[in-house]
Amino acid sequence: MSKFRLITVASFVGAALLVNPLAAQTAKMPDGSTKPPAAAAATSNKSETVEERISTLKASLKITPDQEAKWGAVADTMRQNAGMMDKLITDKRAKMSKMSAVDDLKVYQELAEAHLDGLKRLTSAFKSLYDSMPEPQKANADTVFENFGPAKAAKQG
Repeated sequence: MSKFRLITVASFVGAALLVNPLAAQTAKMPDGSTKPPAAAAATSNKSETVEERISTLKASLKITPDQEAKWGAVADTMRQNAGMMDKLITDKRAKMSKMSAVDDLKVYQELAEAHLDGLKRLTSAFKSLYDSMPEPQKANADTVFENFGPAKAAKQG
């Protein structure tokens, strides 16, 4: 797997795993267009830290002081997922020059499995928070995820 390809795959998986549900509000882009912050972050060349993603998501979801404990579980899961993905990418970069085509496919498989495992953890943590939200806040969360997520990507083709 080429270095560029590994970085591209890792960026995509990381973005899908960590940036995916960022916000319902729109952000003004340098070119004058507007995009939801999640979409802007996922398509931006600018690196965004996990802490920035967590902060943006927290604000977008309008987390209340009473929800801090459950939000903390979501944020911790995002941090853990990012750490695991970073480790996987670092480990794979060290082996890139010796990879065969089969090794290349195995790297894709490992990244996909890490992505799936991370989504499972994040879904579990987020469900607890979501279930505690009042209906207006749930509607806002639904909009946040609707504006940027797998359903939106599938509709776009």
